[in-house]
Amino acid sequence: MDLFNMIQDLSKQLSRAIKLMAKYGRDFAESEKNYKISLRQEALKLRAEKSMPVTLIQQVVYGVPDVADKRFKRDVAEAMYNTAQENINSIKLQIRVLENQLNREYNNSNRI
Repeated sequence: MDLFNMIQDLSKQLSRAIKLMAKYGRDFAESEKNYKISLRQEALKLRAEKSMPVTLIQQVVYGVPDVADKRFKRDVAEAMYNTAQENINSIKLQIRVLENQLNREYNNSNRI
């Protein structure tokens, strides 16, 4: 496969990766929203129903199973988003390397 076709294939991969990153970004935002809502609800419950001191709520609320589950989902969504971002950066770097190589070969062929 020649350099131009490799660049074209990487460009297509980049487009797919950007769409995937957008999906992961939405998933991350949704997970963050759900986590924050659950955290607030549980903190208010602990304060109202159990008359727990405010200073203890922050320590206890993270151990509530629903909150912990939503925090885990949020963290996984964030990791997927960051991975997609790194994949995009990697593809961009590969494209730049191939473009530089293509330019060098093109310039060298013109000198002959």
